[in-house]
Amino acid sequence: MGLLLNTFLPGIITPLLMLGGAYLCFEGAEKIYHLFAPGHHDADQPKNLVQDPTHLEEQKVSGAIKTDFILSAEIMTIALSEIPDSNIWMEASTLAVVAIGITVMVYGSVALIVKADDVGLHLSREGRFGATRAIGIGIVKAMPGVMKVLMTVGTAAMLWVGGSIVIHGLKELGVKGLYDSIHTIAHGFAHTIGVAEGFLAWFATATMDGIFGLIVGLILIPIVAKVIEPVLHMVKGKRKEAGGH
Repeated sequence: MGLLLNTFLPGIITPLLMLGGAYLCFEGAEKIYHLFAPGHHDADQPKNLVQDPTHLEEQKVSGAIKTDFILSAEIMTIALSEIPDSNIWMEASTLAVVAIGITVMVYGSVALIVKADDVGLHLSREGRFGATRAIGIGIVKAMPGVMKVLMTVGTAAMLWVGGSIVIHGLKELGVKGLYDSIHTIAHGFAHTIGVAEGFLAWFATATMDGIFGLIVGLILIPIVAKVIEPVLHMVKGKRKEAGGH
């Protein structure tokens, strides 16, 4: 699909990238909003509703898969935009290599993290040596903290990547003021410190991209809740009614 769009509708790539970036901003901002307003999500749920742990876990996994899919699609699209002009077979081969790399690195890492506590539990119970069992117990105890760190880093990364994509998209569409301002401030800050200027410029840029991503995401939260979700529910309801008839 990306190759077809790049061949026949190259101008749509940037808006699609920005749409995906906005979604990442929304996901990251929503996680932060839930952190500071944990009760708002349950306000629309019936008071006597019993939350099924299995269902909640399935929802979390489904949401993670959806976010990973969007992020993977963004990486693929960015890779496609960076490929020098060539024939479709060369572009397809390059994207295939990128896709394999994404699958191995992203989903392989996720699988290892998800199964780490199971491995630790198995070692703690079935380990033949005391050291092996101790390692297993250590893994089990460490995983909640590791997951919190990963969640924090992942949220920051979503805001940074999403905000950066939107800002670069605006630049490609001719709205360069925000991009230029961020880079001017970042390089000025790094030059003022005078140490590790390259890293400091990158860090300052990423920080401002993330702040912008958070702002975009917070703006999108009420739009999604009040406009997009009701429309989607209405469309799904009509489809069910049509299928019933």
